Amino acid sequence: MLTTLRRIVLEFSQETQLQIALERMVNQIKKALKTDCCSVYLADYSQQHFLLMASDGLAQQSFGQTTIGFSEGLIGLVGQREEPINIANAREHQHFVHAPEVEEDDFNAFLGTPIIHQRKVLGILSIQQKHARNFTENEEAFLVTLAAQLANALANAEIKNLFNQEDKNKSVKHLLGIAGAPGIALSQIVVYQPKVELSTLALKKVSVAQQNKQSKRFERAVSKTPAEFEQLSQKLSEFITDDNLAIFDVYKQLLSQADIRQEVEKIGLGWQAESALKLVIEHYVLQFEAIDDSYLKERASDIRDLGNRLLLNLQQKSQKLKLPKAFILLADEVSASMPAEHQHKGLKAIVSLSGSANSHAAILAHALEVPAIMGLARIPIAQFDRQQAIVDGYSGELFINPDDALKREYQYLVAQESELISKIQQEVHLPTITQDGKEIELQLNAGLSTGFECPDNLDALGIGLYRTEIPFMDRHCFPSEQEQTKLYEKILAEFSPKAVTMRTLDVGGDKSLPYFPITEDNPFLGWRGIRITLDHPEIFLVQVRAMIRANQYHNNLEIMLPMVSNVNEVDEAIRLINQAYFEVSNEEHSEVNDELSLVQLPRPKIGIMLEVPSVIFQLEELAQRVDFFSVGSNDLTQYLLAVDRNNAQVASLHDAYHPTVLRALNTIAKQSVKFKVPLSLCGELAGEPAGAILLLAMGFDKLSMNGHNIARIKWVIRHVDFTRAKIILSHTLKLTTAKQVHSYLNEQLEQLDLGGFIRLWNVMFLIFISCILLGAFTGFLVGLLGIGGGLVVVPALVYLLPQLGISHEVIMPMALATSLAAIVMTSSSATIAHHKNKNIPWEITKPLMFIVAVGALVGAFIADQLSAQALKNLFAGAVIILATYLLVSIRANRASQMPGKITLQFISFLTGTIASLMGMVEGLF
Repeated sequence: MLTTLRRIVLEFSQETQLQIALERMVNQIKKALKTDCCSVYLADYSQQHFLLMASDGLAQQSFGQTTIGFSEGLIGLVGQREEPINIANAREHQHFVHAPEVEEDDFNAFLGTPIIHQRKVLGILSIQQKHARNFTENEEAFLVTLAAQLANALANAEIKNLFNQEDKNKSVKHLLGIAGAPGIALSQIVVYQPKVELSTLALKKVSVAQQNKQSKRFERAVSKTPAEFEQLSQKLSEFITDDNLAIFDVYKQLLSQADIRQEVEKIGLGWQAESALKLVIEHYVLQFEAIDDSYLKERASDIRDLGNRLLLNLQQKSQKLKLPKAFILLADEVSASMPAEHQHKGLKAIVSLSGSANSHAAILAHALEVPAIMGLARIPIAQFDRQQAIVDGYSGELFINPDDALKREYQYLVAQESELISKIQQEVHLPTITQDGKEIELQLNAGLSTGFECPDNLDALGIGLYRTEIPFMDRHCFPSEQEQTKLYEKILAEFSPKAVTMRTLDVGGDKSLPYFPITEDNPFLGWRGIRITLDHPEIFLVQVRAMIRANQYHNNLEIMLPMVSNVNEVDEAIRLINQAYFEVSNEEHSEVNDELSLVQLPRPKIGIMLEVPSVIFQLEELAQRVDFFSVGSNDLTQYLLAVDRNNAQVASLHDAYHPTVLRALNTIAKQSVKFKVPLSLCGELAGEPAGAILLLAMGFDKLSMNGHNIARIKWVIRHVDFTRAKIILSHTLKLTTAKQVHSYLNEQLEQLDLGGFIRLWNVMFLIFISCILLGAFTGFLVGLLGIGGGLVVVPALVYLLPQLGISHEVIMPMALATSLAAIVMTSSSATIAHHKNKNIPWEITKPLMFIVAVGALVGAFIADQLSAQALKNLFAGAVIILATYLLVSIRANRASQMPGKITLQFISFLTGTIASLMGMVEGLF
């Protein structure tokens, strides 16, 4: 049975056409379980129903036609309960719904199980049998196991199928990735597909006579490649600073060092040059991909890019594209060299199916001010070449084939963005101080290759986190003390007199060095950070000696210890640092004359990273030992929430705005103030406007972030009151879910006129506002008509018509008819609102419909005030809100029987009717 199950899943995953895969699957399941019928239904959240996609046993003409609401029938019940349902006689069950078109009258036994991916029901898998019986435990276990294994494959298949429909050139396609670099671009897509790629290369061996030729081919390719990177660097130097050009140092170092040449020559004994290159590059890629640190993990992309460029030169080919005047570059993996090659040719944005915000491509996009989306879903990209698209680098959204309405919305956003950037640049050189005088220091996160990521339009800043791992990783052995001293001295001199906080070597089981491999069962909680350097004092002492020696003439060094989990580690590290200090001091004094020897060697400040939860409860003891604390918010969040953010299955749970994380940060801040220890934070939270405001209010002294975030965070802090920030923090700490926190903070940013820094000011926000205005305007007109009917028309009908001999039985229907104009007006407005929302899922449409109705209530209330009937207005409001909520609930439960357009019109219809009737009641009584 297990073999059968695996075969079904494998064949489903390999099929490129979703419909064919589903039809084959139900046939295989029916045969494997020997049932009379097997069917699969897929969820359509926009219509709130399950659609019968394939079946072996039901009527074929019902495929793609029969729908079952999310709360209807046994299929809906399985989806609601999110668990299997096994029924001996389905026709007698209270939830059974007869659907004559599927021709299932002969079936009695029913077993259905949900197909769930990342907490979302994708569909229902069911089997049926004519004989009334409960399916066995083995049959149920088989179906449940199959559904669980199919979930991931079905999720991927649905994404691919989305782009294989006949209307692919007509309808808007919406995809969500990772926001790589901010900005918005509207242009056509150019798909980049490499002519040669190491991953597709087959390994080949050559004869002994051919080996010399292969070596010469490889040497020519290696000699040619550095010149290409130098040429790219020169082109970019016209647009970005030298600091950002340090990205290409990684490529140059890899080529200049002997590692690749030696290994290729070693492996090349018997291998073709291309095959030898493939083996070496894949070895390095695997090493970097195994690293947990998201920044270092992305270096695998650089290695792959270098390998493919060497391969191009080996085969003497060129990668040239025919480019329009303006374009969006889309590729399976956008490397740093791609935006560098195309930025002067009309590049408007980059979109990569792989990668993250830490990739060099994203970092370079930041520097070039080009929007970027990384880590998009795996889709067949070739068909999108030359199609129009919108890239939203703020939210990570990609819209393919956008309609005119969507284009207009984003064109408006582009104009708003341009205005906002202009405002930010006007204040970039001003101090980081709130409107009521509270100051906070902004610093840089650095360590990108051997360069610095400080934009040249900012005032001099210090470094809050310098990663020292890079020099250790781009080598074939540990760097010497002299080499480290030279590098550290350059950094300290560059930023003097501002402080530079250098983190000691932070490697371990998950970040093993090529020449220092470590294998363990659980690297995430294993031998890493301060643990490994304390176990190898010879490594730690050499690095600290180099730091202290480099600081001799600058006195701006601060040493930070990573991954500290207890006081003993700090005591031991300080002992070693003191040892290194006295060693260097004695050596320096013995090398100079008596007069110079009187100069005291500067002693660096020592601090620790707060990233392991255990240290939160030992801050008092730690405060007595160190000079400063620095919170590593990314890792602290990961450990507090027990979430590996590099694991796609649980990455969505990694949220620095989780109440637990915020309360932990607030506790740290309070304890730091109590024990008078300076406190900083380096992590993504510091570079986000809402996060910066909260950290400011908590009392953090310094925030360290990527250089590209400095300007906007400075602008945000300069436009907020510290008093207001404290109020925001106080309320935030009382919230119980991350969703509540995000919602509240977005609302506060809008009230502070800082909404331009969040994506609630994108298309959804504009629709949100338009719905409120539409509802208020509609309600106002409806209210006026109601008053008119109540104060003018109804009295006229009541007092004039009887004079003509017309009875009250005739008058009342005529009076009620006066509300028709309001109803028509409201319904028309509702149609407009629905048109605005036609591409928005039900989860968004539902609250927006409620907003329209509430807006109508507000407008009607204001209009009705003209008649001074406040009590009746309140009563009308209660009726309107109750009726609206009721209808929204009905819509959620009876989705398949009431289309969204009709519901929205009907809600507004009811709102207008009640408002008008209340106005007439006022006139009558």
